[in-house]
Amino acid sequence: MVKLLVREKESIQEAVRRFRKLVERSGIKKEMRRREFYEKPSETKRRARLRAERRSKRNRMLAARR
Repeated sequence: MVKLLVREKESIQEAVRRFRKLVERSGIKKEMRRREFYEKPSETKRRARLRAERRSKRNRMLAARR
């Protein structure tokens, strides 16, 4: 949960801007997007496997450059 205390002499726009940054950094926005629709466990595993493949491919390419 994100808590924001409005500082003295702080405008509403500045407080909202700080709030957005706090929400973004805490990962709440990302989590909301992820939970917006149900995802089957098999789809979750597939997405994780594809991410791992891309990551390992990128690491191999970077190692080959050195």
